This record gives sequence, structure tokens and C-alpha cells, in this order.
Amino acid sequence: MTEPKPAELLAGAALTAFRLNGQFLAVAEDLARPAGLTAAWWQVLGAVVDEPLPVAGIARAMGITRQSVQRIADLMVDKGFAEYLPNPAHRRAKLLQLTAEGRAAMQRITPDQRAFADRLANQLGVEEFRRALEALGQLSAALDVLAD
Repeated sequence: MTEPKPAELLAGAALTAFRLNGQFLAVAEDLARPAGLTAAWWQVLGAVVDEPLPVAGIARAMGITRQSVQRIADLMVDKGFAEYLPNPAHRRAKLLQLTAEGRAAMQRITPDQRAFADRLANQLGVEEFRRALEALGQLSAALDVLAD
């Protein structure tokens, strides 16, 4: 068997990542739905669980456009899951923060998310799961370096 060429590895990695993204989104939709959220809403709210962040910071952390996050953030504010706060570091870039309703929705997801994580770890094995996460992190870091 011949060693795969870098172009073949890149194509395989990209196709696998696209498939994995679709699989994660499908799982996330199933987990978020009972809490009254979508996967995208859960993703944005999850970015501000620990601390309020500006929309641009959320977008950078998630690797998506600021405009996409802005639309979801505005919707989350309209639905009462989040609120905007003044940002002492930037007058115009307000901070997004969970409301009590948003925090409750996130907490409703947690038991099912943990149960799914346990099932996935049992299927894959905890050590293999850890190695997969490490490899994905290395791939992401390498892409960050090359994208600059």
C-alpha cells in the first residue's frame, strides 16, 4: 500500500470534518430541542455560559462570522434567553450574557448531553476519545497557523 499524498490527506480530513460537523449538528439539534433551543442557539449561548462576551469574541471562538452570531444573539435577546450589557472595553460592542431563562434552558440540556457523552465514550473508549480530541485540536491549531 502506498503512502497517501498530502493532498489526499487534506481531502480526507476535510470530508471527514464536514461529515463530523453534520453529525454533531444533528446530535445537538436533538439535545437542544427539548429545551426550546436549536443547535445554533445552544452554541451561541454556550459561548457565554461562564462569562459575557462581545459578539465578535463569540464568533472568533466558534470560527464563524460575526454576522451569523449577531443574528442569533439578537434572536436570543428577543426570546429572553440572553441580554446585552454595556462593555467597559468598547462602547459599541455590547456584551452578551445569559438570562435566568437562558441558564435554565442550558441546564435542561445538561443531563441528556452528559448521557450522550457517556454513550459515545463507551462506544469509542475514553482513551481513544481523548486521542481523537487531541488530534482534532492539533489539526485546528495547524490550520490557524496557516490561515494567518
